[in-house]
Amino acid sequence: MQNDIVLEVKDLKTHFPIQKGLLRKVVGHVKAVDGVSFTIKRGKTLGLVGESGCGKTTVGRTILNLIDATGGTVKFEGEEVLVKRGKEMRKLRRDMQLIFQDPYGSLNPRMTVGNIVGEALTAHGIAKGDKRNEMVKSLLVKSGLSATHVNRYPHEFSGGQRQRVGIARALALQPKLIICDEPVSALDVSIQSQVVNLLQDLQEELNLTFLFIAHDLAVVEHISDYVAVMYLGRIVEYAPSDELYANPQHPYTKALMSAIPQPDPNKRTNRTILEGEVPSPSNPPSGCPFHPRCPQVKDECITNVPTLENKAQCNEHIVSCWMV
Repeated sequence: MQNDIVLEVKDLKTHFPIQKGLLRKVVGHVKAVDGVSFTIKRGKTLGLVGESGCGKTTVGRTILNLIDATGGTVKFEGEEVLVKRGKEMRKLRRDMQLIFQDPYGSLNPRMTVGNIVGEALTAHGIAKGDKRNEMVKSLLVKSGLSATHVNRYPHEFSGGQRQRVGIARALALQPKLIICDEPVSALDVSIQSQVVNLLQDLQEELNLTFLFIAHDLAVVEHISDYVAVMYLGRIVEYAPSDELYANPQHPYTKALMSAIPQPDPNKRTNRTILEGEVPSPSNPPSGCPFHPRCPQVKDECITNVPTLENKAQCNEHIVSCWMV
């Protein structure tokens, strides 16, 4: 049903101008995001994966209107996001929050945890004084910390605890959508599982919707209902999580899958090594953007851009590849 769709992104483009000379003349554009489309249903998680530099983080920040989009539309519960400014965008930000990648750089070292988490409550006029303090303590406990941590500073916490503070801050305004920008990539493996399990518990309890951005496909498999694979600013494959991991279709997806560490030596498969470098988003190749590194490249791949089409038995499994 349409009412179940929380976030709808259509043909989203984010291009950054390249300027040279004294007059800062625009001589080109970096096509960080170049035509991305997807939807996320209420209470579900979409995992957005790909190599560093493929445009994952730019997608998340453009959705939140933190970066100006070049084209396309973003609808949150049917309401267009990209056209909103000022008070209208401020009101919408209560329902759309962000968990940052770096648990060290995203917290103000001069503020106590209580002020960091409670700042949004004050800014949006939700609570102040004793009521705010009680709400902050409740948020800390819900995020796996202690209420006694409210007067501590960020440097007194470990990396995993700092990320829990970031989660508590994101929950403060009771959002409906949270964009998780690689929230566990800077943490130890043992802590990663704790944070991912915490996010899943919070999602079930609060009926949250997640866009989970990551490059670790093992983590994405654990938390995501759907997975979108990005390459050079475009989605090349999209499918339900179980279907994608059981039946990857795109050569790039298969290469990423082969790089997932396997603890059991008997289950290890031959690693697919991609040759060459990722092309520059300021000068993308013609045809399929993956063709300079694809082991199955044909003439059609060089000249024509493939569209996302259903080429698997699962109706929701779509792939952008001429060779599938």
